[in-house]
Amino acid sequence: MREPYPPHESDDRPGHAGRDRFAMNVPLPPDRPHTGHAHGAAGSRRNRVFPPSTPTVHTLASVITGVVVVCGLYFGSAVLIPITLSVLLSFLLAPLVNALRRLRLPQFLSILIAVLATVLALAGVSALIFAQVVQLAADLPQYQEEIEQKIETVQQKTVGRADSLMTRAAAALQRVTPTPPPAPPAPRGRAARNQPQQPMPVEVHTPSPTPMQLAQRAFSPVIAPLETGFIVLVVTIFILLQREDLRDRLISVFGSDDLHRTTTAINDASERLSRYFVAQLGVNVSVGAVLAVGLAGIGVPGALLFGAVAALLRFVPYIGIWIAAVMATLLAAAIQPQWTMAVWTLIFFIVVDVVAGQFAEPMLYGRRSGLSPLAVVVAAIFWSWLWGPIGLVLSTPLTLCIVTLGRYVDRLNFLTILLGDQPALTPAQTCYQRLLADDPHEALLQADRLLVEMPLIDYYEQVVFEGLRFARNDVLRGVLPAEQLARINQALLDIVEDLESVDDSRHAALEDANARRNGEAVEAPLEVPHDGRLVLCVPGRGAFDEVVVAIVCQLLLRARIPCTATTYADVRNTKAGMADALDIHAICVVSLDAPESPPYLRNLVRRVRERAADMPIVVGVRATRRDEGMGIAANDTGTHLAATLRDLVEECGTALARQPEAVARQQI
Repeated sequence: MREPYPPHESDDRPGHAGRDRFAMNVPLPPDRPHTGHAHGAAGSRRNRVFPPSTPTVHTLASVITGVVVVCGLYFGSAVLIPITLSVLLSFLLAPLVNALRRLRLPQFLSILIAVLATVLALAGVSALIFAQVVQLAADLPQYQEEIEQKIETVQQKTVGRADSLMTRAAAALQRVTPTPPPAPPAPRGRAARNQPQQPMPVEVHTPSPTPMQLAQRAFSPVIAPLETGFIVLVVTIFILLQREDLRDRLISVFGSDDLHRTTTAINDASERLSRYFVAQLGVNVSVGAVLAVGLAGIGVPGALLFGAVAALLRFVPYIGIWIAAVMATLLAAAIQPQWTMAVWTLIFFIVVDVVAGQFAEPMLYGRRSGLSPLAVVVAAIFWSWLWGPIGLVLSTPLTLCIVTLGRYVDRLNFLTILLGDQPALTPAQTCYQRLLADDPHEALLQADRLLVEMPLIDYYEQVVFEGLRFARNDVLRGVLPAEQLARINQALLDIVEDLESVDDSRHAALEDANARRNGEAVEAPLEVPHDGRLVLCVPGRGAFDEVVVAIVCQLLLRARIPCTATTYADVRNTKAGMADALDIHAICVVSLDAPESPPYLRNLVRRVRERAADMPIVVGVRATRRDEGMGIAANDTGTHLAATLRDLVEECGTALARQPEAVARQQI
């Protein structure tokens, strides 16, 4: 089981605490005094949405920098492509060099062996592809008759039918089209002599090329890739030789003041890219080998060629393997009168790609590569526009490197959010957003997904309560109208009621097993006497405190702690509500306002204490010992503070179990 989502500690993190406290302490204009009542604030005041901040010089400078970088990548492709290939090739060869170094080989010899192995592998693959192409070209005349028959059949089924249809349409159009007027007679005599003369056609003949020019035309397409490959190999050797020195220089340039952060970013990027390249290379080579053997068994000529092409094209995300599949399927359909070989070829490609994509790759480097599927497609389009086919092949590793860099550079963090595969919103933010969008069904589906991985009490603590903190801030800002606030409360109550049937036994058993494995003592369930004792749950007057009370009551009942609930209005009107009932043995005051300890909440606890002097009172949630200085539990040993829902349930169960059967109460 994966670890549950960490709680959103917005009060402790500097980046969020400021926003939360600002949202909860926004100064109101003079004509809108703060009443302190959430419902009244949302219902009696007009909505006030704060305007977005105006663009600054920093934003303009960031946009200009981005444009300059893209222009530099586009116009400097001739220089940047070999350097980029060298860097990525060094990531690929780094594990092999490290393995050779562990065998006590010198550094230069290890690098030389790794580079030579790469050159020999590329030369072998190139020779194999060339030999297969030559053999296939020599065998094509044998299949000429079958190819012509297939082409004729396809033309008859497609172009022929379309041609006949267009002929009939043209004939019908001629029948309904009026006859055009006759052409004017040709000019004669002086009129013919005055007409402009037609230009004389001129033909340009180029001289026959010399043998040197023919050789240059033949070898020029090969010389450029060889030059680029030689440059890439040389730069790769120097990168591997000075890898530690380059790392130190990068640290000095980008973050010498924070060595830990910069070193972690560089190590993460290098390890992630090395692991990705090695795993992807292994999978692609395996896929190519399996395809070559399978196509040879089916009887497709040039099976080794298509296997090698599939292995290379599979570096192109999503579409590479299918380019090879289309080529092999077309050849199989052309060389056989029937369509059996073509169908089996296509099916074989589909099976191999599904097995590699759904089983092999997740086992090697996980189901998450670090990029979202949309980011892979957009990156392929962007890098193809910049650098052509080489950019298409390098699009995924380059984008992965940028996303990794964005995790450690604050100004580039938006790239990680846009392109990464991590959720853009936390579960709490997603829950609140679904409620704002008036889509409780999707919020309930999210709850069902999360409850597979976490207990119900953790879902309420880490998702619902954190989402309610965002909602509470919006209420205090006055941006939630009363109608929307009522819909959110009703949707939350419906979700809580729907989650009553959730089974948490599996999570409880797993927690006990983990505790035993770690040598920890397994706590026995608290035994609460069933003699009519009840815990009274009292809400605050916050906008969502009634929902919080419903959640607390549900959790208490699931823990076999009898409870009942009242409302803040009843407590306020009767000074204590049901506190003096004969079956109430403990009181639980629940409010999202507990961390701030507002005056009304302290007065509520004081009023309840005056009504039931000897009765234990539990105040939650998110209440901590710092609240004692604010007056909630000052000089009151019978009032307990609960920081979490688990603490709240435990405190209520303990208070109810330790109370004697008869409790002395003060009657007003």
